[in-house]
Amino acid sequence: MKLPIYCPSCEHALNVSQLQCEVCATAVSGNYELPFYLKLSREEQDFIMDFFLASGSIKEMSKQAGISYPTMRNKMDDMIEKIKKMTS
Repeated sequence: MKLPIYCPSCEHALNVSQLQCEVCATAVSGNYELPFYLKLSREEQDFIMDFFLASGSIKEMSKQAGISYPTMRNKMDDMIEKIKKMTS
């Protein structure tokens, strides 16, 4: 099951309020913001993982995806801008 990141009622970002150990059932409660990576769509998370697994090679990513290098570069630039906005 995918972790929900937006409120189904008002569509604002959700925070984590509790974490629980599967072994001993200890629970930690609070109001914690999700890491930016988890705020990305599944497709965006996959893109970052693909980049990592391609050893940071946009050329290799474009080859594996069957798209041109400039198209992959544009996707990368869009992702960079989105992450900059999320972390500033």
